[in-house]
Amino acid sequence: MIVTVTLNPSLDRTIEVDVLTRGAVIRARSARLDPGGKGVNVSRALLANGVASAAVVAVGGADGDQLRRLLETEGMRVHAVRAHGRTRSNVTIVEPGGVVTKLNEPGGPLSPGELDEAAAAVAAAAGSASWVVGCGSLPPGVPDGTYARMCRRFASGGVRVAVDTSGPALRAAVSASPDLVKPNREELAEAAGGPVDTVADAVEAAGQLRAWGARAVLVSLGAQGAVLVDDDGVLTGEAPVAHPRSTVGAGDALLAGFLAAGARGPRALAEGLAWGAAAVRLPASRMPGASDVRRDIVRIHPRPDLARPLPT
Repeated sequence: MIVTVTLNPSLDRTIEVDVLTRGAVIRARSARLDPGGKGVNVSRALLANGVASAAVVAVGGADGDQLRRLLETEGMRVHAVRAHGRTRSNVTIVEPGGVVTKLNEPGGPLSPGELDEAAAAVAAAAGSASWVVGCGSLPPGVPDGTYARMCRRFASGGVRVAVDTSGPALRAAVSASPDLVKPNREELAEAAGGPVDTVADAVEAAGQLRAWGARAVLVSLGAQGAVLVDDDGVLTGEAPVAHPRSTVGAGDALLAGFLAAGARGPRALAEGLAWGAAAVRLPASRMPGASDVRRDIVRIHPRPDLARPLPT
């Protein structure tokens, strides 16, 4: 069982257009509404591939009720914590070739009491869990150290913790020795305080996060693949997609596949890359199922080309 925690989930509306022109009236080619948030997507990807998962989410207002219903319709085990604030809505505009423009609302605040309820829900769900995964931005007013406290709480109980967040919340979480963190390139650069322009830069920055406490660092690099740095050394890999549809949720699918395959070594990295690439081939923020995943396109490099540049 893998338990995900999403304190700032969303309703994600994805609109496909031929071209996005500022100031124009544009007719959409298609539109789709999905439950959203990083942890929600991780659970959805796991569920779609037959891996047991439960999602702890903070929900508020009519949009929160709709988010919960959408998850339950997909067969998700949902632990919904009621919040007085309103669940946010995000809008993603997708152009041909997978070019994505996102408009993300900040989300409603969580009170200290609501945050305590969420912590209790996570603790109850984690009784039979192998992993607890804290994902996404924190709602307004929630302390930066929230994920760090989660790491410390579950470490003593033998439950491994993964964190996928950014900014001060990521820096605080790293100091609490999580088993895994999964920043993207921009989040890694911000956390380490320097540019990530090459594979060597990514490896060095990931090593810095490990020096601060993280046991393993999985860096998602979009079309450039991923880098894994842990006690076994450095692995890189990629899974090229010839015709991308949408990059929304691809990093979440990468994390889900990596965890599902044991979260260590070439096999786990390859599985994560295969799931992430499958998400890119799908429209909107759909999560891939078993029939969508192609493992034959994955390439793993035990001896990475550290000098390889990472295009912007």
